[in-house]
Amino acid sequence: VTAEVPGLEQKDIEVLFDDGVLTLRGEKRSETDDKDRQFSERYYGRFERRIPVGYEVKEDEVEARFRNGVLTVTLPKSEKAQSQVKRIDIKS
Repeated sequence: VTAEVPGLEQKDIEVLFDDGVLTLRGEKRSETDDKDRQFSERYYGRFERRIPVGYEVKEDEVEARFRNGVLTVTLPKSEKAQSQVKRIDIKS
């Protein structure tokens, strides 16, 4: 899973994995308290994304990396999940 989170630092992001669901959450805070600004295309505040993972995961091997505003979470499939892959024949 890859998520672009520009303007955030590693300490502003939390990654959780529970019961087959990956949760990414955090908060982007405004650098200034600019109440006189009439227009801004920047988003500030809390965010949370819950992503159901459709296979069994090796939970002890889950890794998260953050670099240049991009968060990458690797969720390796368990041996059981890898063996459950079923190839479907394509008919003409």
